Amino acid sequence: MEVRELGSGLQVSKLGLGCMSISGAYGDRIAQDQANALLRTAFDKGVTFFDTAEIYGPYVGEEMVGTALAPIRDRVIIATKFGFKIDPETGRSTGFDSRPEHIRTVVEASLQRLGTDRIDLLYQHRVDKDVPMEDVAGTVGELIAAGKVRWFGLSEADPQSIRRAHAVQPVAALQSEYSLWSRKIEAEVLPTIRELGIGLVPYSPLGRGFLTGTVRPANLSERDYRAAMPRFQKEAADANLRLVEALAALAEQKGCTAGQLALAWVLHQGEDLVPIPGTRKIERLEENLAAADIRLSEEDLAAIEQALPADAVVGSRY
Repeated sequence: MEVRELGSGLQVSKLGLGCMSISGAYGDRIAQDQANALLRTAFDKGVTFFDTAEIYGPYVGEEMVGTALAPIRDRVIIATKFGFKIDPETGRSTGFDSRPEHIRTVVEASLQRLGTDRIDLLYQHRVDKDVPMEDVAGTVGELIAAGKVRWFGLSEADPQSIRRAHAVQPVAALQSEYSLWSRKIEAEVLPTIRELGIGLVPYSPLGRGFLTGTVRPANLSERDYRAAMPRFQKEAADANLRLVEALAALAEQKGCTAGQLALAWVLHQGEDLVPIPGTRKIERLEENLAAADIRLSEEDLAAIEQALPADAVVGSRY
């Protein structure tokens, strides 16, 4: 698989693997042997970039990723995240916490769970308005100097926060939701990071599975948090499914699936971005990775824009 560069020096596979779903976000957690097979198959097929976070599970997501990647640790890039308060009894987030002392504590715990001596890419999961961004970036900079972290990233950050962080500690990557049905970052965020030389890591590039045309809201389990999302509610879902049907028709003409066409569209938005579609199934992994080989012409891109314009999606993200 081709390699792309995020920021300055962080080289990863053209497509990464988002590992949130293996720990139970979209239903029951998968078994560790299944996670091992999934992540190692991804590696065998060229994926070197794996994304997790302490909040996934919580905690168990990092443990599963660390165990699965242990035999190939030195040949992969592992990204994880800090920034939430987590209730020890319920395991749920109770707000943000990016205080320097909390960042240091989380990093030590993440290193233990991942079974490694360094975190390749450490993201602030969400901006904490109660902690100056300069303090956050400075703390991560100290962890980089200590060899515990290699690169600094932000997630879902606004342009001002990105600039403030980057002025203290260079930001390698911004992770934000970006897909054919989530394009808000195109107005201000994307121009900002490109001005600063920061890479983009689009999460949910398949619209949390909706753009594949195989996810039907009525079939989601009670444990799947997508069921409560506005875009998955009945009226919105019906309207959005019509958009996906139009995308699927174009995909059929290209000889690919709707999901592959949606991923190919993201990949064609620039050489400075690396999507991280997530899955729990090897067959879906293989389908996603095949999208890296799809070439879209200007006519193809124009047809996709016409079928699924940025303002046509019904319902907010959350």
